[in-house]
Amino acid sequence: MNKIIVITLLLFIFSCSAEKKYLLQSPDQNLQLEVFNEKGNIAFDLIVQKDTILKKSPIGLTINSFDFSDNVVIKKFGKTSFDETWETVNGKNKTVRNHYNEYTFGLSKPGLDLSCNLIFRCYDDGFAYRYELGRESSDSIQINKEITTLNFSKDFSYWAYNGEHPNLGPVNRADTLIGEVRTPVVLELKDDLFMGIHEAEIVHYAPFSLNTENKSSDIKFNLEKTADQSELKTSWRTFIIGNTPGELVESDLIVNLNEPCKIDDTSWIKPGKSLWDWRVWGYKAADGFEYGLNTVSHKRFIDFASKNNIQYLLIDADWYGPEFSSDSDPTQAREGVNIEECMAYAKEKGVGVILYLNDVGAKKFGLERVLKQFAEWGAVGVKYGFMQGGWQDKVRHTRDVVELCAKYKLMVDFHDGPVPPSGDRRTYPNLVTKEFCHAQADAKRSYFPETAVTSPFINMLAGPLDYTNGWFDLNNAQSREKVFQEIPGTVSAEVAKLIVTYSGWMVLPDSPEEYLKKDGLFDCIRKMPAQFDSFKVLNGKIGEYITVARGSGEDWFVGSLTNRDSRTLELDLSFLEDGQKYKATIYSDTKDTHFLTNKESYMVNEMEVDSSLKLDVFLVPGGGCAVNIEKINDGK
Repeated sequence: MNKIIVITLLLFIFSCSAEKKYLLQSPDQNLQLEVFNEKGNIAFDLIVQKDTILKKSPIGLTINSFDFSDNVVIKKFGKTSFDETWETVNGKNKTVRNHYNEYTFGLSKPGLDLSCNLIFRCYDDGFAYRYELGRESSDSIQINKEITTLNFSKDFSYWAYNGEHPNLGPVNRADTLIGEVRTPVVLELKDDLFMGIHEAEIVHYAPFSLNTENKSSDIKFNLEKTADQSELKTSWRTFIIGNTPGELVESDLIVNLNEPCKIDDTSWIKPGKSLWDWRVWGYKAADGFEYGLNTVSHKRFIDFASKNNIQYLLIDADWYGPEFSSDSDPTQAREGVNIEECMAYAKEKGVGVILYLNDVGAKKFGLERVLKQFAEWGAVGVKYGFMQGGWQDKVRHTRDVVELCAKYKLMVDFHDGPVPPSGDRRTYPNLVTKEFCHAQADAKRSYFPETAVTSPFINMLAGPLDYTNGWFDLNNAQSREKVFQEIPGTVSAEVAKLIVTYSGWMVLPDSPEEYLKKDGLFDCIRKMPAQFDSFKVLNGKIGEYITVARGSGEDWFVGSLTNRDSRTLELDLSFLEDGQKYKATIYSDTKDTHFLTNKESYMVNEMEVDSSLKLDVFLVPGGGCAVNIEKINDGK
């Protein structure tokens, strides 16, 4: 239940001669936006802790054939303060505070029969703005261009999302000119000030991108033409501010900008860990069993899951025929796969089954018909792959899929170039994750350690990610049918990635037998909860290293990762309860482990810790460390 603590609303009507400058502050007053209406133009400054970051940045749109950045006046002005705390279903934290100050500007332009509200919201950790356009007639409203230019007071470096390829960056803005940069973008404005730029509530129109092709230190917007009848509401253009890149990832600003949950009963939405058949095809176990696309293999996965605190099995592509064939019907399984038998067996063992669905089959055989059949079989979720169409089509179809999945009580994970996460999991928390990254071994390529310490700061800023971490057979995985390159990394780092990465589903890619071979290390995964309670970035530098702590009741899990350089990180355990003793189980690489030459060496140690301790963790090249911290209760 949402609990609204403070709401105030004031509305004023202004003439063209009204005050031309409006000061909007964050609740803690450390962030200020100055909005100007001078000479018919709307512009704003951004001031963070008395330091001007953006100066006189013009804002506007081209609507139909009108330039809505020139000869614009503010006719109405309203301000609101809002403060609530709401409970998440599959969030980084159990509860989220949504606290902001808001200004609404009613804009008009002579000769344009159109209402336009420009809304700014200011939070302690950033700000956002959006347009709401409307007209009384049913004539189409079309945005042809966004004219906004972000004028930065100083030069900066940045990193940016780059699909299923290594992220861009660090890029020096003054030296490198790029016509299109996809968001999220993370800017290092100075040593202790970072900005993340993304969108919130991408539910109806194509996402924007940024443009840095000019030589000056500004950023412009690329925007696909967006049209609708009578009214149009853009996404929130969102700017997160933090003293460290970790603070950007911790922020809930993007999710707060979305509408509250529209699902009345969310009890069936349960994040968790999942085994996955796809990458295991062709694996031969010591007892002679070879995994394939068949019910016998699926039952073997289910047996392992039921005994090892793993909630789900994901049955991936081709289970109903070649996934890209228009003849493959997702309501009928192929030979060798008995979905009804598999579902019944999984239910008996207390394991849920997630089914893959390709866009081709969904559209040919009817999306709702297919999802209804999945639900009747007893599936708990859907992995949706390879959505086709332009960006606006994909955005709208994504929402259709999510809403229909909610109707049939199915969770959903989008893969293969999905629409960017934008906080929409608040409105529909059955949208548990997206492959908004280069998942390990996907796209027939393996990623290297620097990706593991870059993507958490960039891709994860947008929302939960499906990285498919947790490889244990790093030496021989490439011999399997669906693994195409050797996988760089260490087994300890693979466990740490599961802690560092926030995702509604932790999809484990390896075989049960490989996990059991390293049972001492796998025990950390076995102990991990289906869902963590909290998310803290203890330290980190983009592209170099990261440490994340995740709460689970009274216990904690801490994951650290490094790039190709070895290093020692100091873990400040002050987040633990004062005066309380804990047992720390440390899963780490050995001194000789290396992400290319000695991947599978690890060790497990135990020690007693408390909140006063600063724990030194040594990381080998490409390595990682996972720590399970369990509260020592009296009498035990």
